[in-house]
Amino acid sequence: MPRILSNNVVNSKAASLFLLLALSFPVFCLAVAEHQSGFRYEAPGRNTLIPTNREDSSRRKENPVIPGDLADPSVIRKGDVYYATGTSSEWAPHFPLFQSRDLLHWRQIGYVFSQTPAWASASFWAPELFYWKGTYYVYYVARKKSDGISCIGVATSKDPAKGFTDRGILLEFGKEAIDPFVIAEDGRLYMTWKAYGLDERPIELLVARLSDDGLKVDSAHYTLLRDDEKKGLEGQCLVRRNGYYYLFYSVGNCCGRGCSYEVEVAQSASLLGPYTKFPGNPVFSETADWKCTGHGTIVTSKEGKDFYLYHAYSKTDDVYTGRQGMLGELRWDAQTGWPRIRPLGEKAGTIKNFRDDFSKTALSYAWQWDFRNSAPRVKIEKGNLSLSGLPGVGNRTGTVLTVRPLDGDYEISTEVANHNASLKGLVLYGDAGQSVGVGVKNDTVQVWEVKKGERSVLQESVIPRGEHLQLKMKVEKGYQCRFYWSKDGNTWNPLKTGEVYYNGEFLPPWDRSPRPGLMHQGAVAAPADFSYFEMRYR
Repeated sequence: MPRILSNNVVNSKAASLFLLLALSFPVFCLAVAEHQSGFRYEAPGRNTLIPTNREDSSRRKENPVIPGDLADPSVIRKGDVYYATGTSSEWAPHFPLFQSRDLLHWRQIGYVFSQTPAWASASFWAPELFYWKGTYYVYYVARKKSDGISCIGVATSKDPAKGFTDRGILLEFGKEAIDPFVIAEDGRLYMTWKAYGLDERPIELLVARLSDDGLKVDSAHYTLLRDDEKKGLEGQCLVRRNGYYYLFYSVGNCCGRGCSYEVEVAQSASLLGPYTKFPGNPVFSETADWKCTGHGTIVTSKEGKDFYLYHAYSKTDDVYTGRQGMLGELRWDAQTGWPRIRPLGEKAGTIKNFRDDFSKTALSYAWQWDFRNSAPRVKIEKGNLSLSGLPGVGNRTGTVLTVRPLDGDYEISTEVANHNASLKGLVLYGDAGQSVGVGVKNDTVQVWEVKKGERSVLQESVIPRGEHLQLKMKVEKGYQCRFYWSKDGNTWNPLKTGEVYYNGEFLPPWDRSPRPGLMHQGAVAAPADFSYFEMRYR
């Protein structure tokens, strides 16, 4: 009987459902690629925003193993080491890459791409990791520069920690090809994907054979499953157990406040189908604390157990922390053969605070930026981060460096040198047209917002020019903001915006969480100089 190669076990990814109007956004791939080629990142350590401590708690709950926004996660095992990645959407560098030895404790080791692939313009979704004949692969989704159509690309590496080399577009299929998943069968490679999501016809999950090197489609395509019920169909992965193929897939709305994701499964005696849906579907849906579960990958542990790495929204913090990386265990019914997914009951973990003193010569892996709307220029020297950049047309926010929030309640602070006419400070960033922050400019400190592309100053105070100033933002529930400034870091002066809290409910884009960080708006020759950035969770 055919079998699946054990080291490749299963994967899946994707985030789509809505058509991003990618062509309406300015694209700066060449500028960013040129800029990124000069970036260096520090070795993984405490500044990677991944908690490493666990504390005792009498209340048991399923806790994210990779907290923060990491939609459509993919995982593989090679020997004793697990690798995981997930959607990065419009953030660069693209596709954060994590490593673990137990599936529970992860550290970031870099990114799949430090430079934007030459053919791609936006929407970096659903990367799928795979290992085959001594080479690591990542099959991923991005929009083509020429027409904005989502295609499936492929990249390879001999060592994931050293990044991947892009091999270009593998598949362009109609109006959209997304959510690749690759499986090895009888010594051959097959790729499944989602098709017709933007057509006036039912969505289908398709499959085709790949070339032996995994870089070309080598056969006609076949239909695995069709969405005749029109409830959504994507984020698939395959595994073979007990003589049958099990096709796991997500149904419903993937993203945002109105999400409805859950996981179903279908069974077939043949890889190419036909597939019969489980009469007890869904096999996995919301829990007491998490909602919109789905788009995951199955991996077999060193001990022979099957686990499902998937994403879900916290019911507490919702869209403000995004779709987080969760782990569940597959349980196979001994009588019927059908699976169920049981979320892990790990004890609640301690989220570690993040501080960057810019004491190293390279940028921490924690930082990302909106590559479509700015090309950051960064210099780190003697405990100082110098930030400027080239904002795109229509960018009313400026250049930002951001980090992933791991919880909805936190405060961020920094010290900035007030020695030029640029606006520089802290930001909570949805995208270039939706943001809020506190910053220093000339002899004023101001709270500002960009809402629906329109920029306005909400509050400002006069301060002495020519000295360092400390700034702070307190955030509750992911969107309720308060703003402060201080000369010495001890006495904090509030900048009130008319309400107890500034309401940032409008900030989240449809597919990702808002992110806190540092910002600069002004001339490249007048950069923002920061001596530290700290993020403390409450």
